[in-house]
Amino acid sequence: MVKGVRYHIVLLFFFCWSNCFSQINRKKQAEDNFDHYGHMSVIEPYQSLLKKGYEETDIYKKLGNAKYYSANYDVANYWYEKLLTSQEVAVSPDYLYRYSLTLRTLKRYDEADEWMNKFNKVKSNDSRTQRYQENSDYLKKIEIPQEQYTIVNLEQLNSAESDFAPSFYKDQLVFTTARDLEMQKYNPLPYLNLYQASLDGNQEPIPVSQLEIDLNTKANESTTAFSKDGSTLYFTRNNYSNKKFKRDKKGVSRLKIYRVERERNSWSAPEDLPFNGTDYSVAHPTLNATGTKMYFASDMPGGKGASDLYEVAIHADGSFGEPINLGAPINTEGKETFPFISESGVLYFASDGHPGLGGLDIFKVDIENKSTDIRNLGSPINSSEDDFSIVMDPKEEKGFFASNRKGGLGKDDIYQLKRNDIECFTFISGTAYDKDSGEPLSITQITSLDHKGVQIGETITASDGSYTIRIPCQEKQYQLIGNKEGYENGSLFMLTRTDQKQIKGTRLELEKSEKVASVGSDLVKILKLTPIYFDLNSSYLRNDAYPELDKVVAYMSKRPDIKIAVGSHTDSRESDTYNMWLSKRRAKRTVEYIISEGISASRVTGEGYGETRLLNKCSNGVKCSEKEHQLNRRSEFIIMEK
Repeated sequence: MVKGVRYHIVLLFFFCWSNCFSQINRKKQAEDNFDHYGHMSVIEPYQSLLKKGYEETDIYKKLGNAKYYSANYDVANYWYEKLLTSQEVAVSPDYLYRYSLTLRTLKRYDEADEWMNKFNKVKSNDSRTQRYQENSDYLKKIEIPQEQYTIVNLEQLNSAESDFAPSFYKDQLVFTTARDLEMQKYNPLPYLNLYQASLDGNQEPIPVSQLEIDLNTKANESTTAFSKDGSTLYFTRNNYSNKKFKRDKKGVSRLKIYRVERERNSWSAPEDLPFNGTDYSVAHPTLNATGTKMYFASDMPGGKGASDLYEVAIHADGSFGEPINLGAPINTEGKETFPFISESGVLYFASDGHPGLGGLDIFKVDIENKSTDIRNLGSPINSSEDDFSIVMDPKEEKGFFASNRKGGLGKDDIYQLKRNDIECFTFISGTAYDKDSGEPLSITQITSLDHKGVQIGETITASDGSYTIRIPCQEKQYQLIGNKEGYENGSLFMLTRTDQKQIKGTRLELEKSEKVASVGSDLVKILKLTPIYFDLNSSYLRNDAYPELDKVVAYMSKRPDIKIAVGSHTDSRESDTYNMWLSKRRAKRTVEYIISEGISASRVTGEGYGETRLLNKCSNGVKCSEKEHQLNRRSEFIIMEK
């Protein structure tokens, strides 16, 4: 099964679905839909598209875009790199820009800047390149921002699916989630629903439940905005009425903003706002403090980029003025989305068009005072992945936002943030090196520990091996640990003082590991993978298998001389013949996925062994627990001879 069935729900701007790869014969329509809505589609693998007559460069574009719009930036980088290194291929300049952004998410900043310069040469009037040139030292500003925050993953609220777009409603935190996984025969993708969590006195979310206002349908419901008295609610949904989706000429159900009003003990039917459209999307509403203005995101005609931010007046009688594009410098040729307006008139929004760390970053600008100073909120709110849908309390000292950064519980998680400018921090900068060669080590995880050994920070080195990490400036001992695949952990101890705000030039050395992957070794053990388990009587890859399979793909991509044999197994239940058939199906699906991610078919084989290689006593007729049987439903990845 291809990775499209991994259900990576919207991190960008739209939640609409398209049939871009399920209707290959409608190729032009597929290509048009793909650019903006492909991330809500089931994506066919490379070999399948090749057999259907697509040119290799077209496949690179499509797979690169699919991964880019589903925020799978590392894989998008792989396909974009193949596209841009193909001989004599003409591409739109936007591919150069997107490739630069994927490099940024991998912290290969020097290379990202090189491709941004190439983009500038062919599209010199684009405001995005101008902003990067005007802010050549943007990384330092972002890594050490003016305002300091502490962030916490809301583990009690987040699920294994996507959770994002928080908003305040009385003493509740309302948010969007894909946890229900409502499956439809005609669309194998999960829908988004609205949930709520109570907030205690410290704005800490407690028990989670579906939103008390009955809005959830088989369409996507998302991004809510409530009036101050709680009597009016605006929310985002597909173009949907009378239990049917309304579609444009391309078959896409665009997004609209709807309004409902409190009527005694119930709510009115959703009202379609007058500036919605059938052929463009309007989404992600937010209201100013007086409820007289709404801000939203849209790709309506006349905009500057992929999606722009707009302002519209709300009159006393509930009618609306004409939407006004916020224009430059807020909107760029890129994507501006998920706006939030604070009580003081500060506009927060997500963008991939302003200089950032990678993916979507969160920015702020004081539009109440007509400021043009657009500021990146910096680390730790922004990361090399997508960070978006922020909301702040009236004092702008606490809030919530969503991110798909590594280490979360699901595809997107909601994080709580607290401003702590009154606290003292020391910023430690340095470089990670190979101990033997002295070469800088990129993509090395740097972790900081306090004097008790508790982790207090984490970052990844850039393409030149450099890093910056923040610790409290106290007179205590701290430890930095460097971790990189193929190396033993490096360690550095240091004593800090309360008057130290910055420590520069630290050197963290890592030594190559002696553990070499030999023929016959199992990558499950070498890469310390979580076992690839299957559900009972199922050959389909589970969601928790994909992150582990991605590690196998990454390992093989770095070592082109490695070949592996996938071995899949069943438990002893069902007949021997059936189990042999089922295990072969499991091996086949596992191999197909690895090949679909760019690994040559000549480097990976698969075999099913049925119940012939059980790991425990649970053979035919032996009574075992489900947990014991589960151990036998697995896949292995054995390294073969070159």
